[in-house]
Amino acid sequence: MGNNWLGWRALASLRQRGTDVVGVALHPAERRRYGEEILSAAALPKDRVFDASRLREPDVQRAITALGPDIGLSVLLGYILAPEFLSSFGCGVVNLHTGWLPFNRGAHPNVWSIVDQKPAGVTLHWMDARVDTGDIIARKQVEVSPEDTGKSLYHKLETAALALLEQTWPAIEAGHAPRERQSGESTSHRVRDLELIDEIELNRWYSARYLIDVLRARTFPPYKGAFFRADGKQIYVSVSLESEALNRGTREAECVEEIDLNTCYRARDVIDIMRASPRTRGAFFRAGGKRVYVRVTLETESP
Repeated sequence: MGNNWLGWRALASLRQRGTDVVGVALHPAERRRYGEEILSAAALPKDRVFDASRLREPDVQRAITALGPDIGLSVLLGYILAPEFLSSFGCGVVNLHTGWLPFNRGAHPNVWSIVDQKPAGVTLHWMDARVDTGDIIARKQVEVSPEDTGKSLYHKLETAALALLEQTWPAIEAGHAPRERQSGESTSHRVRDLELIDEIELNRWYSARYLIDVLRARTFPPYKGAFFRADGKQIYVSVSLESEALNRGTREAECVEEIDLNTCYRARDVIDIMRASPRTRGAFFRAGGKRVYVRVTLETESP
């Protein structure tokens, strides 16, 4: 049960190691990513390919139960699975989540790891009736660098998640996978929570750190992210970042304006600094022992 590049590669990995895959569930066509690759890797007849949006329907559940599945694997599945569906798998259902649980349960962990400054990582866990709250099998942290965007971090998490699955699946398949109850501080987000951060108010004062984190977390081309309103239009903002060691020194011809992450600025002023910086390198901030250059790209869309 999965979607996207990670869903495809996870299925292909299981197939390569000889796992008996008896069925597959995909997003409907309009939400599907890497669908043809997943179907090719599955190599199953049509009656064993299911629409993931219909997994709560009794007829679909009965058809899947009839296949006699031992273990279910969910990878970037955009649907909450019902308890009665989970119980149809003899040994349970495992979820491969691109967040370091119990932080960043739910949607867009790549975004919230940057914005909330919570640990990023990947987790394999047993599924229960709630979202990303089941017992942990294995997890691995992933470093968030100052120059990461939502897109670059997403791809780092994909790679780490696939590696974690390949390392851990033999124990799961053999029935030896551990169970560690989730405890301590946790965070959770829904898809609509992005609406809370996406609109930038030009005349509002923000911490520079927070504003830059929002802009880079929501940079995931070709998708639109953070925006501001001007002259009756929505202006979408994305950023590009590059870094160098602080001890390198900056040539006079490269001198640009520094943004102090611990200072508050009007959003309009920060965006203007990043737009108006001379030559090619952009404004910069200091983080993680680096000088990180940041430039903005604006795209206009009429409301």
